[in-house]
Amino acid sequence: MSTRPAYIHHVNFPTTDPDRTATWYTQVFGLKRITPRSNTKVVLMTRGNFDLHFTPVEEMDRMSPYHFAMEVEDWDDFLEHLKSLGIRHTRPIERPENNSKFCYIHDPDHTMIELVYHGNRPPLGGGKPSTEPRS
Repeated sequence: MSTRPAYIHHVNFPTTDPDRTATWYTQVFGLKRITPRSNTKVVLMTRGNFDLHFTPVEEMDRMSPYHFAMEVEDWDDFLEHLKSLGIRHTRPIERPENNSKFCYIHDPDHTMIELVYHGNRPPLGGGKPSTEPRS
């Protein structure tokens, strides 16, 4: 018997426009909207290995400095993806000590999202981590 959690199943955030939120997270992160069989109004989004839920609200309470972080597999490609969608991000910060980078974006409801990249971690599909410096 284990008394430790296996993993975080999902996190839930407020949204003032469920359809806009679902479209945005689909375009930006490739999440898929799940149609629940119950009568819930919560927007359920998945990528298969993690879920995000969004509860409709009339007014948004400011969340900052609260945020969540999304690990990206290819830093440069993802920033180009954001540019193609017209999504602005903060100035990227690099941490040479662990070959990582991060910056922040906001979703349409101004939920802060940290984008992170760790060049020393193995790719999601397995294999060896990249040893080449990334720009």
